[in-house]
Amino acid sequence: MSFPFDGLEVDEELRPLARLFDFDLIGALSAVVALEARVPQDAHSARSLGAERIGNATVIGPEGLALTMGYLVMEAEQVTLITAGGRRVDAHVLGVDQATGLALVHALEPLNLPTLRIGDSHRLRGDDAIVSAGGGGPAHALSSRLIARAPFAGYWEYYLDEALYVAPAHPHWSGSALIGPSGELVGVGSLFMEHRGEDGETAPLNMFVPAELLPPILDDLSRGRPGRTPRPWLGLISQESQSRVVVADVTPGGPAARAELRRGDVIHRIAGEPITDLAGLYHRLWALGPPGVTVPLTLQRGREVFDMEIRSADRTRMLRKQRLN
Repeated sequence: MSFPFDGLEVDEELRPLARLFDFDLIGALSAVVALEARVPQDAHSARSLGAERIGNATVIGPEGLALTMGYLVMEAEQVTLITAGGRRVDAHVLGVDQATGLALVHALEPLNLPTLRIGDSHRLRGDDAIVSAGGGGPAHALSSRLIARAPFAGYWEYYLDEALYVAPAHPHWSGSALIGPSGELVGVGSLFMEHRGEDGETAPLNMFVPAELLPPILDDLSRGRPGRTPRPWLGLISQESQSRVVVADVTPGGPAARAELRRGDVIHRIAGEPITDLAGLYHRLWALGPPGVTVPLTLQRGREVFDMEIRSADRTRMLRKQRLN
């Protein structure tokens, strides 16, 4: 049986050399496994994320606890972990944290693999030797470097105060492990992006979610409980354009769709506060209160400027309840 990432191996000259590290690199890499998830076709997230998803997960607990990205396993009815040797083990989704995007899954059989401890990405320096690793062992490990630590605002009502931007880009980055110079897990792969250098040239890179965001929510998430109070959600897909926030789409069935917001609407204010970027939009929205709070908006549609109110919702209530495989 083929491995999910056959054909996506890292070029040999870009792979890390085990002798250059003070920890067991080969053992650390074996803690990273491939992940396959199957989601019902009629699930809420299937429209944007698809019904079949492939990525990676990192074993962080001796009982088969593994860390991955939530978008890989959200609403999944079946999850399978695949070791570098090709062994397939069913897993159960324990929880997805909407704020960080992190998720925990639990293997239903012993994995008998090494584990990676959670590290602190704040200890990384730009010249540190780090490794981006996907499932599959050394052929899927990439020598990397930290390019920047900066905020990240996603168009789907998602924001991180600090995200890790790492180059070069890994060929299968979703849920991949960012391994620090001491062999600890310091980040979880989230996105493929491009970086424009001072010379104007663009180069591919990955955005990683810092691993230190997990410990404060680990206990709740591992028990299937939300790790924090839910945030109000509008179901907006937005983009920044010339110091404006413009509606690009709305989530079917969400508050913005019910309020009949349209593509091209410009969001000028929330509760009277001017909005010029996605970060400002989210901060102001989340400061209004819990899900269900009324959100006053000032919108522009064409030449018309008008006020309206939208009753926010809890995003998780639109998702299928997770159940044991």
